[in-house]
Amino acid sequence: MQIQYQRLTAAELPQFIALRIAQLRSESESAANSPVDLTPALRDYYTRHTADGTFFGWLAKYDGRIVGTGGMSVVEKPPYFGCPSGRIGLLSSMYTDPRFRRQGIATEILSRVIADAESAGCGTVQITASDMGVKLYTAFGFVRNGNFMQYRIGREEG
Repeated sequence: MQIQYQRLTAAELPQFIALRIAQLRSESESAANSPVDLTPALRDYYTRHTADGTFFGWLAKYDGRIVGTGGMSVVEKPPYFGCPSGRIGLLSSMYTDPRFRRQGIATEILSRVIADAESAGCGTVQITASDMGVKLYTAFGFVRNGNFMQYRIGREEG
């Protein structure tokens, strides 16, 4: 099986967005039933942030069809000892078509995204991993950080 890897371009954005939404729906019961259409917001986000270099994505393709994705948003926080640059890569959109799992696709995409994060000057990379992703990230060298907390301002419907 010949898998081709390439950077995300505008041509693949509709498929990338559809896979991202499918991934989010599969990871959360509340998202699975949400009536919210994320397509316009995701299109806007990816278009703006790929243009300014604060988001980069990778694709795995088989026979012209996307079978794996991964991306990273680069954010800047005040520097701290664990990340003196203050630049943090937020890993997202890591997804492999179930028919293509356990073939090294996610590891290859992750390697490429991490290399991009290093080139972008990121001092650390973070992800909120699904149960399925924990093994991949642990094998790659990620360690758990039990301090992740979230505060929601306002309340969206759905």
